[in-house]
Amino acid sequence: MDKIDLHDFRFSGSQLGEIPDLRQLDPADKAEMLMSGVDVEERERAGTYLQVDHGRVHCKSIQPGVEILDIKDALKKYDGLPGYFWTQVDKDKDEFTRSAAENLHGGYFVRTEKGAKIADPVQSCLFLKGDMVGQNVHNVVIVEDDSELHIITGCSVAHGSKGAAHLGISEFFVGKNAKLTFTMIHNWADTTVVRPRTGGVVDEGGVFVNNYVLLKPVKDLQSYPAIRLNGRGAVARFNSVIVAPKGSHVDSGSRIELNAPDTRGEIISRTIASGGTIVARGFIGGNSVPAKGHLECKGLILGGGVIHAIPELLGSVDGVELSHEAAVGKIAQEEIEYLMARGLDEEEATSTIVRGFLNVDIMGLPKELQDVIEKTISESEKDMF
Repeated sequence: MDKIDLHDFRFSGSQLGEIPDLRQLDPADKAEMLMSGVDVEERERAGTYLQVDHGRVHCKSIQPGVEILDIKDALKKYDGLPGYFWTQVDKDKDEFTRSAAENLHGGYFVRTEKGAKIADPVQSCLFLKGDMVGQNVHNVVIVEDDSELHIITGCSVAHGSKGAAHLGISEFFVGKNAKLTFTMIHNWADTTVVRPRTGGVVDEGGVFVNNYVLLKPVKDLQSYPAIRLNGRGAVARFNSVIVAPKGSHVDSGSRIELNAPDTRGEIISRTIASGGTIVARGFIGGNSVPAKGHLECKGLILGGGVIHAIPELLGSVDGVELSHEAAVGKIAQEEIEYLMARGLDEEEATSTIVRGFLNVDIMGLPKELQDVIEKTISESEKDMF
């Protein structure tokens, strides 16, 4: 039974006007967005979508080959987006999907042209500014055949927020020999409840890479994106780095279905409970051969907290190759002693080990985004120890 009561939040009446220049934003809001990877200067970005509370305030495509619209405008332009809208997520799945279906506030529609290689990332931000605001969004991303795209989504809340709820539907469509890298950085607060619902499909030779970073407190988050590899040779990779300080409850995971020959799936998660609770889920289902899947979940408990790792493998045909490794524990004392013997004190040694554990190099992020994450890790260390 979900303990979130949507009646506690306002789902109407919080609409700002258009903001043509993101540099006009309130300095405090800009700072929160920066920690979510959003560049208000829009340098080296292919486009930007920003929603604040119940509506879009900025939507712009900067580079050719990629179309960025508010989802409401896309539904009008493309006659309801048949074959895409509400095809990967069931609108009757739960009260959160029903809320998004019945009272849509906004969300982004991003589509690449066939064969377009979009050099710079598209950035989006779903921002909660008002107190006790509930936000319903629906995002649709279509990466046409032979094209490539990187989306950086920064979700955040205004400093000092007394409470907010974010309900986000996302549907991904990766075409033949196309590649989508989707990087999500959550920068919430200890009063925010979050319910994303995500699904997607990858066609023949397509690649879907999902990076997820959560380093700041959140009251209650539940996320379980599911990707179906329906074309021969399709690939999906999920990488996540999650920290849950005291008061945070995070139920997060990923699901990959290998539905065609020569498909490959990989889920790698790194979690740290520093007083909070993490449920780390992972599922790979092998429904065709040859197909390979690997799931790796590693967790550290620092100063209390709970990590519940739930790795699942399901093979339904002969010859499928699936593997997993899961480990939850504390930092080994011999590792600390090794670094202390080389001149570090105990706190420095622990910090060095944690930074190595939270290494996001595997995500292949732009340098400025990597720098933002490193800064956030530094600021989060006081919550970890």
